[in-house]
Amino acid sequence: MLLAAARPLHAASCTTQAELQPQDRDALSAAGGRLAIAVAQQDLAALKAALLPAVAADWEGISSEAQAGASLMKGGQVQLRSLYLLDATSLAAPADTQFFCTSASGSLTVTLTMRALPPGRYALVLADAAGAPYAGQLGLILAWDGPASGWKLGGLTIRPGAIEGHDGVWWWTRARELAKDNQFWAAWYAYDAARALLLPVDILSSPNLEKLSAEQSALRNSPQTAFPLTLPDGPRVWKINTIHLDLSLLHADLGVVYESTGVTDPAAVRTEAIAVLTAVLKAQPGLRGNFHGLWAYTVKDAKRTPVLELPMAQIP
Repeated sequence: MLLAAARPLHAASCTTQAELQPQDRDALSAAGGRLAIAVAQQDLAALKAALLPAVAADWEGISSEAQAGASLMKGGQVQLRSLYLLDATSLAAPADTQFFCTSASGSLTVTLTMRALPPGRYALVLADAAGAPYAGQLGLILAWDGPASGWKLGGLTIRPGAIEGHDGVWWWTRARELAKDNQFWAAWYAYDAARALLLPVDILSSPNLEKLSAEQSALRNSPQTAFPLTLPDGPRVWKINTIHLDLSLLHADLGVVYESTGVTDPAAVRTEAIAVLTAVLKAQPGLRGNFHGLWAYTVKDAKRTPVLELPMAQIP
């Protein structure tokens, strides 16, 4: 279930954890806790047994997500963070739907947005692998499958809550420091890192995340409108299509996507990639001291191909 596109949205009701009836809270805690532990223990059989029949065709993707997230949960203790009960029974047909989840005091509203949601009752369970090196955070979409079956698994997301030993709040603070120091490119990607670590699931938005995005958008001389970018390098000119945050190796890396000159020999491909990465760091030296390394990706005929990843110290 992804963030909805720009189209009419249907509002439905959300009940936050503090306002749940005891029986609902207990049922969601039990189902969410059981599934979170199954992910942490890589008990794929238990996950498959709990799968909502309507999403059985998605099992391969869900099981792949669970397996890929094993390293994020390793060494941690599963703790439930938040429960949201989502009522979309009033829908007449599948529709893009927003849920406004307001705290009991009315001081905070979290918005959950789902695309093409069928009528029914759903829940979002957020959990953490407390103490894990990567502070894994887990998002479970549950769907009510009737009294006989109870809550079933409809979707799964696992993301790191920390990289390089730092959580999203640290990266947000670092982004502000870099902005004050006029290191706008480094600040931009530090904001990206903060968002990636603070956002457990794509369907969620909150005032804090909106504030982070507003701060990032206000940066001047940032990468926001810089691409495609041409970088002179002696007799050559490199065309950089984009630079993005890349957490694929669980490091604070940046991915550099560039247009190759067409070389195919492996040694020449590597030499070209290193030249491109060197040119990027010469143009934006503030990136070197604030991120782990750079990925090089070539693009041809709309196909992106990874070439290599190098720590900053190995890039001339």
